[in-house]
Amino acid sequence: MERRHLLSATVLVVVLVGACTAAAATAEKAGVSSSCDAYRGSWVVDESYPLYDAASCPFVRKEFDCCLNGRPDTEYLKYRWLPSPPCSLPRFDGRKLLSAWRGKTVAFVGDSLVANQYESLLCMIHHAATNGSRTNASWASGENPSSTVRFEDYGVTLVYYLSHYLVDLVRDRAGRTVLKLDTVDEGLKWLDADVLVFGSWRWWARKSWDYIQDGDTVVQDMDRIQAFTKGLQAWARWVDANLLQTTTKVFFQGYSPSHRNGQEWGAPPGNTCTAETQPVSDAAAYHGQGPNPQDTIVRRVLAGMSKPVHLLDITFMSQLRKDGHTTKYSGGSGPGTDCTHWCVAGVPDSWNTLFYYSVLTAGNS
Repeated sequence: MERRHLLSATVLVVVLVGACTAAAATAEKAGVSSSCDAYRGSWVVDESYPLYDAASCPFVRKEFDCCLNGRPDTEYLKYRWLPSPPCSLPRFDGRKLLSAWRGKTVAFVGDSLVANQYESLLCMIHHAATNGSRTNASWASGENPSSTVRFEDYGVTLVYYLSHYLVDLVRDRAGRTVLKLDTVDEGLKWLDADVLVFGSWRWWARKSWDYIQDGDTVVQDMDRIQAFTKGLQAWARWVDANLLQTTTKVFFQGYSPSHRNGQEWGAPPGNTCTAETQPVSDAAAYHGQGPNPQDTIVRRVLAGMSKPVHLLDITFMSQLRKDGHTTKYSGGSGPGTDCTHWCVAGVPDSWNTLFYYSVLTAGNS
């Protein structure tokens, strides 16, 4: 993908060692508690937002940079997530996070929505560490779909690995693409990580393979919900087999909603996210997309794992942000509207404030 600063490709890995005690102490100092649900609340206007200027961040791909692509309104940048009492969120402190992660590697593994969160976090940290802090970056291209940014003064490395399915997508000897529902050989790249953030769902609705293989069974296609379930179970087995005895912290990005149907928030039929400039004002009246099977499957699979995995439950808060998508400001040449991806700066910054909160409270949860 095109970027404001073109960077070469590289591959790295991620894991957070010994952060449990430090995270608990940091959480206590920050005055946060792991006993409340920070994912329930509302969006409030905060004139101190956004947390950074996307124009000064070299890590935002053109497709996510709505300001660069001519979005004229700025209200969507001014909203902060406010959890319901008794919950409260500490303000994001990039230097504190870098200090907690000193010498560590943090990896994001998944699709472009995971990349949305990754690039947002890079900008948030970059803004906090700009004064005198050196960075060394390389970006995905060609056959190396991974990106790496290292904050040299702290020895902190953040990596993004493109993995649409979290299980292996390979080419056989005949050149056919095979989605293997029971293998995670690509996970070898992730084993040295101190923190891992995973996410997958959108690509399961697409057929980007010639065949699906489940054990010895090979078919051209199958029910996608069933396929996703099998794939996620294979991922869970891989995590338990490889990370159970490690100090690696594991997170899973929850379902990120799209806003293609304006009737969900009371708009006339045919309306999409395109002209929206404010969040949903009445959460109780928002019909949403109904229960999505991904959420139920993810919760069930995570509950059955031996390795603790923290769910970044971003669904509800994101459902309210019909105004936060890249829409027609994604830098494309066509008239298409993107109601799936999010502007950076924007909604993913609040995902990362909750991620930051989760890191602080990880020792207590």
